[in-house]
Amino acid sequence: MSVVIRALRGGDVGAVVEFSLRAWAPVFESFNKVLGEDIYQRVYPDWLASQARDVAQVCRDHAGTTWVAEDDGAPVGFVAVVVSDDRRSADIEMIAVDPRWQRLGVSRALMDFALEQMRAAGVRLVGVVTGGDPGHEPARRAYESAGFTALPLVRYYKAL
Repeated sequence: MSVVIRALRGGDVGAVVEFSLRAWAPVFESFNKVLGEDIYQRVYPDWLASQARDVAQVCRDHAGTTWVAEDDGAPVGFVAVVVSDDRRSADIEMIAVDPRWQRLGVSRALMDFALEQMRAAGVRLVGVVTGGDPGHEPARRAYESAGFTALPLVRYYKAL
């Protein structure tokens, strides 16, 4: 693996959005299977547009705590961190790796880098939220292998 981790640059946002949507497509397919088409369409009527907006917004709002993994000058992964006002805790808000770069250690390198940046800034507790559906299984494995402890939560939906 020849990736370098560096601070997000404004010109990276388009590439980050693009590969994030491809990386998260299996997650949204999993949501559709778990929820069923009717509820899925009510919750995620246009996941591509809303997710693209959300990724771009997180990159803009948290540019100082967003890093990219790049290979040959091109972003192949990113992690965005949100630090609390008191700087004692933080959350990994988003993390994604281009599907062509998955299972090569990029996600772990991004997490390790972000955790070290937070530790150096005095953060004492880091959280991350992910899904319990089959599409999030790789994310859960990654967080657990990085030493995160899970607190199982359940969210229910009902169409009316």
